[in-house]
Amino acid sequence: MYAALKVHARVHCVFVFDSEILDALPTGVDRRVEFIWESVRELREALIAQGGGLHVLHARAREAIPELARTLGVRAVYANHDYEPQAIERDAAVSALLAEAGIAFNTRKDQVIFEKSEVLTRTGTPFTVFTPYKNAWLAKLEPFFLKAYPVEKYAANLASGPKSPMPSLEALGFTRTNLAALAIPTGTSGALRLLAEFSARIGKYAERRDYPSMKGPSYLSVHLRFGTASIREVATLAVGSKSKGAAVWLSELIWRDFYFMILAHHPHVAQDPFRREYGTIEWDDREDLFLAWCEGRTGYPLVDAAMAQLNQTGYMHNRLRMVTASFLTKDLGIDYRRGERYFADQLNDFDLAANNGGWQWAASTGCDAQPYFRIFNPITQSERFDPAGAFIRRYLPSLAHVPEEFIHAPWRMSASEQSAAGCRIGLDYAAPVVDHALARVRTLERYGKTRVPRSDPG
Repeated sequence: MYAALKVHARVHCVFVFDSEILDALPTGVDRRVEFIWESVRELREALIAQGGGLHVLHARAREAIPELARTLGVRAVYANHDYEPQAIERDAAVSALLAEAGIAFNTRKDQVIFEKSEVLTRTGTPFTVFTPYKNAWLAKLEPFFLKAYPVEKYAANLASGPKSPMPSLEALGFTRTNLAALAIPTGTSGALRLLAEFSARIGKYAERRDYPSMKGPSYLSVHLRFGTASIREVATLAVGSKSKGAAVWLSELIWRDFYFMILAHHPHVAQDPFRREYGTIEWDDREDLFLAWCEGRTGYPLVDAAMAQLNQTGYMHNRLRMVTASFLTKDLGIDYRRGERYFADQLNDFDLAANNGGWQWAASTGCDAQPYFRIFNPITQSERFDPAGAFIRRYLPSLAHVPEEFIHAPWRMSASEQSAAGCRIGLDYAAPVVDHALARVRTLERYGKTRVPRSDPG
């Protein structure tokens, strides 16, 4: 938008609810679509207040953008880079149609600080290990890369939009969700409120971030995903706050850039393991175990509470994403891609690069991944990161009265203790679907069959 306004005296703003994406969603009840719809409504009002407007379309973007560009008689179309394979193919199709009409297609970097080949090894190759990437990222960072792009001073160049109202959520084929009840703030105004609130506690991020019952994270991930928060503004807070918590949070933002870079250079990760030798892993195909994991019926309280949080709210704490992903792949022996797809359907902040990177890290199939022989123990993870069981009790009411000494492994209660706690294993709460110790042995055997010496150019 900044680039267009600087060059052109009349700039039309457009947002497309892409039917190619929306029609593929499994249901018409999707918090992400409602979040986007509310954010687009706020954006449209903000543009109108500046003397401009917003064309809001519901169509296939690859066709609608060239058609609107021809109708408006524009000389150029501006958009931001997208790194997902499907989006790259879409943008190439749009570019080709625009070229046929003699219209330029200009794209810019926006959703990351550094993209693609901006951060490389000393030999000019992409990194595949995070720590040296992070060091090179930090060495390259200068104030310029965090600067805002002030569009307000060019507001006079905004063209007014159509007078007709934007399509309703229902017209898009979707209904209201529990987004409002969850108090998830939408739009740029919502992102700024969260950023301001987090800035007051960023110093404690390092010590709180792993405990799901604490208010540790920024909760900005959905805003970074959909562009209602500027990565430059967010990173500015992390860089400018001189504390351990801010430094750790900045590392998380660098991980985000890292996974975008990996996807851009290694698009095969969208379907297959980054480490191709792990494409031969013989996963189990236990549909009953997969459904137990999806529905939070594994018998391991921290795993089940995490899945309940995901299913009820569309959010999952980052520590719990690692725990549940490890459990699915290392305890249940199920292909990480099934879990990755389930998260893709459920997460409010679903982003292909980050979701894929996280799952391949947990499954030990990705770059700079968790070594396959390091397997999260769901009981010790629970004891360490939810010691009093506060998070577990919040999402698993059947365990509300289980004594603290048993909250992480309730099957260890005697029959009388189960009765006293109102939690009969196998009736009120599931018995463990697997024995972790035995599952660990099977996992080591499974991965050991595909063991190949590793060499990383990073």
